[in-house]
Amino acid sequence: MCGVVNRDLRRKESRCFTMKALILVGGFGTRLRPLTLSFPKPLVDFANKPMILHQIEALKEVGVTEVVLAINYRPEVMINFLKDFEDKLGITITCSQETEPLGTAGPLALARGKLADGSGEPFFVLNSDVISEYPFAELIEFHKSHGGEATIMVTKVDEPSKYGVVVMEEATGKVERFVEKPKIFVGNKINAGIYLLNPSVLDRIELRPTSIEKEVFPQIAADQQLYAMVLPGFWMDVGQPRDYITGLRLYLDSLRKKSAAKLATGAHVVGNVLVHESAKIGEGCLIGPDVAIGPGCVVEDGVRLSRCTVMRGVRIKKHACISNSIIGWHSTVGQWARIENMTILGEDVHVCDEVYSNGGVVLPHKEIKSSILKPEIVM
Repeated sequence: MCGVVNRDLRRKESRCFTMKALILVGGFGTRLRPLTLSFPKPLVDFANKPMILHQIEALKEVGVTEVVLAINYRPEVMINFLKDFEDKLGITITCSQETEPLGTAGPLALARGKLADGSGEPFFVLNSDVISEYPFAELIEFHKSHGGEATIMVTKVDEPSKYGVVVMEEATGKVERFVEKPKIFVGNKINAGIYLLNPSVLDRIELRPTSIEKEVFPQIAADQQLYAMVLPGFWMDVGQPRDYITGLRLYLDSLRKKSAAKLATGAHVVGNVLVHESAKIGEGCLIGPDVAIGPGCVVEDGVRLSRCTVMRGVRIKKHACISNSIIGWHSTVGQWARIENMTILGEDVHVCDEVYSNGGVVLPHKEIKSSILKPEIVM
């Protein structure tokens, strides 16, 4: 009980001042095509809500009052979509538009006027692809306790040789150095794409294409002003399909521990399944594990779904089988069709009866009449 009380106290403390956040939205989202041909990547649904909304809701919970989106692609689509959520959440959402890609640090310099308001309070910076439990209250508390200029969240990985590793003092969290794709073991913690920075960090960044990971953070670490906090719980960059599916599994597993009542139950459900209240599920289906079914979906009798996302307005006809795949908005999967092996259907794709797709990536508004026997892009 004590831990719960402390967490609530931390939340209340973190709400005592106004905070801002910058979300690095970036560009075209090519790794998640064909879904990003219909919507900018942060608006692609993840667990039945736009990816970026998971982050904005968590920021709002710790008292963030303004979120700035650093963006260089279709800003009007983002802002128009998020206006509704501004009112619902009571949070200001603005855009900082790049005319050229500015990397991961340049956008902070561009948005300086929005982030540095004279209060001296730190601000959050997030990569828009990152899904986690967002322990922002704990991050604020840790940042204030060490007195440094910047805090980055790190996550433990099994194969650190594939990443840039953060070498840090275990006792204090002070970052000593960064090692890019180490050949010998130096640690297993990598940058998780979630930061809390003092406004003074902005003085270190020029308005030009710059990398915060390779240029700015090593400089702050050299001045002994950079600290790292190990991210509790799960973490995943869901910017590409295979990681998106893995991220959904981790997210639903976390939801099971924290808010099990939000998950579907019943004889037709296996493992963790999220079903929107407006979706309709037929008789004799077997749904799960690790499935999200969006609003307005119709799943007819005898359908089998596992490890997949079914987005808003999809119809899956009788006895179809879908696994390890993403079904885009308003698509149709025909009777006895089989969809598997990282098949991605863009918006409004219609798969005919008895068609098989083995890893097909299908662009929006297509009709698939014959089977896709090996992974390929269908233009």
